[in-house]
Amino acid sequence: MKKIVVFGATGNTGLCSLEYAVKSGYKIRAFVRSENKIPDHLRDKVEPIVGDVTKAEIVSEAISGMDGVVVVLGTRDEIKPTTVMSEGMKNIIDAMKTHNVQVVSVCLSAFLFYTPEKVPTIFKDLNDDHQRMFDLVKQCGLKWIAVLPPRITELPSSKYTIKYDESPGHTISKYDLGEFLVKSLVQPEYYKKVCGIATNS
Repeated sequence: MKKIVVFGATGNTGLCSLEYAVKSGYKIRAFVRSENKIPDHLRDKVEPIVGDVTKAEIVSEAISGMDGVVVVLGTRDEIKPTTVMSEGMKNIIDAMKTHNVQVVSVCLSAFLFYTPEKVPTIFKDLNDDHQRMFDLVKQCGLKWIAVLPPRITELPSSKYTIKYDESPGHTISKYDLGEFLVKSLVQPEYYKKVCGIATNS
């Protein structure tokens, strides 16, 4: 795997995935809403694709010729009802099939490990769209890695644990999460697995 496209590349975690992918020598496309949000030191190291993930044509263009896909879609601080992330995920999956790109890692939420009534009310609408994304991913037939992080922190990188189908802790560094989303693309043991990730306590 040599070429990766990162969707949501200028969010907190997306930037960490971008940094790690560049440092690891990948050729990178950064799918962003605004090119201005790409840090200066990365400008000449990535190919920006400016667009809206709900627009299938630009998503397809971004995926064409790539070997792997990292999805770190978010809503910034918005927690109102949305379908943007799941609409984007559908477009990404469709484009991957069109262009025969097989491997995708997707950042979701550890709230998906909860029963619906235990998800905090304030996050329910956001979680509903994460659930729609999750359902699409599990049914897509590709080599997917579903990553369900707990609370994402600004703390430096440290040791972390991965567990299947459960969360191993309560927090994860954005640096470690961003790294794992890229590293897992070339680790077949994680394909078609639901991965909980957390900083070692």
